[in-house]
Amino acid sequence: MSDLDQFRQETREWLEANCPESMRTPETSDTDQYWGGRDPEMSHPDQKVWADRMGEKGWTTPEWPLEYGGGGLDKEQTKVLRQEMARIGARNPLHSFGISMLGPALLKYANDEQKQEHIPKIIRGEIRWCQGYSEPGAGSDLASLQTRAEDQGDHYLVNGSKVWTSYADKADWIFCLTRTDNSGTKHEGISFLLFDMASPGVSTRPVKLISGSSPFCETFFDDVQVPKSNLMGEAGKGWSIAKYLLTHEREMISGFGHSGAGKTLGQEALETLGTDSGGRLDDTVLRQRIAQLELDTLVFGCTMARVKDEAKAGQGLGAASSIFKYYGTELNKRRYELVMSVRGAQALAWEGDAYDNGKTPRAWLRTKANSIEGGTSEIQLNIIAKRVLGLPS
Repeated sequence: MSDLDQFRQETREWLEANCPESMRTPETSDTDQYWGGRDPEMSHPDQKVWADRMGEKGWTTPEWPLEYGGGGLDKEQTKVLRQEMARIGARNPLHSFGISMLGPALLKYANDEQKQEHIPKIIRGEIRWCQGYSEPGAGSDLASLQTRAEDQGDHYLVNGSKVWTSYADKADWIFCLTRTDNSGTKHEGISFLLFDMASPGVSTRPVKLISGSSPFCETFFDDVQVPKSNLMGEAGKGWSIAKYLLTHEREMISGFGHSGAGKTLGQEALETLGTDSGGRLDDTVLRQRIAQLELDTLVFGCTMARVKDEAKAGQGLGAASSIFKYYGTELNKRRYELVMSVRGAQALAWEGDAYDNGKTPRAWLRTKANSIEGGTSEIQLNIIAKRVLGLPS
């Protein structure tokens, strides 16, 4: 038996013994997602049990270094772990901006003290993070941000505001872009700060969307004192960190393009709509659109897996992340347009006797933000043209 086969056997045995049966079902709503934090929200106590067990094993971040509590696995072992989790239908134990965005930046840019302080807590789901990037006057043109961090000797004094701060009202800490110097270009003088959302002077206000709810918030800073030790990297050199982190954010958002577990859209259409004598959908146009979507989803997943395998450990996808962010989010929007087509008039009901309590139209409306958050589709196409294809400006 090869070492990898031995690892597969041990992994299979561990998962069978440690993954609760309740965590072997698809996530069907936001409440099925476990985000951890100081005061974690749960719809089932096994969510924390599963996250704690995987965190102790380091398998919430299987490829992160052992010295910080990660799994220390190589790429082949990580692939085996994912395959064995999929085999039993195991849920993602921990959703986390700390894992998908901040963690890679910490590993690359933070000093050792910061790594020892923050990375183990991210892996174990003890701290929930949010991202302080966009501002009312700095969205796609992020470098125009105006939130100030004034040097006060042993600390910075932060004033300003952020917008579209996902889950800021539930987060424990924030990774935040601030301006510490106005003397250079707009990309210079930006600093990357980490601070506690419980700090005096921090407040949040949810932004209600057309769907009726929203993970997004406005976040306000009023004379917030941030210790100098919470500066990541060099003062005024935070733009490089910001760009690196964005490649991981885009990679995360591109995951919207993968279809979820459970019944496929094609299966649902067969059960919901009429079929011809051969058991196929009567609507040939809809049949072709669903088949094309499922084929595109499969190809997209295979391409993502291939490129991730080719990427160097810890280096992310670079500018190629814009390709996946663009395609994945547009694919998800196509999927929900088809969901609405399959479910027909019943999918329009919002409340009362609405089909699935109105989740379908709310989810469809929510997808419209996919091609805005993390950098608009137009911005991604510009990056692809300049940095991937090398086209002239």
